[in-house]
Amino acid sequence: MKIKDLRELTAEELQQKRGDFREDLFRLRMRKAVAQLENPIRLRQLRRDIARIETILRERDRDQDRSPEESE
Repeated sequence: MKIKDLRELTAEELQQKRGDFREDLFRLRMRKAVAQLENPIRLRQLRRDIARIETILRERDRDQDRSPEESE
């Protein structure tokens, strides 16, 4: 997914997507172990999508932590 599309989602939606992507990644790793993987590039795509989601969630947490300090 593109970062622009991910930024438009809510935190709950991002967490749901992260869980879904992690499940997909697990399944693909299992297929890779038994040599039934059709698209090995998908592993890299999923890892990067998970990283993008975690980055966005971390940025939002960081921004929320800073907001009360700035208002004082």
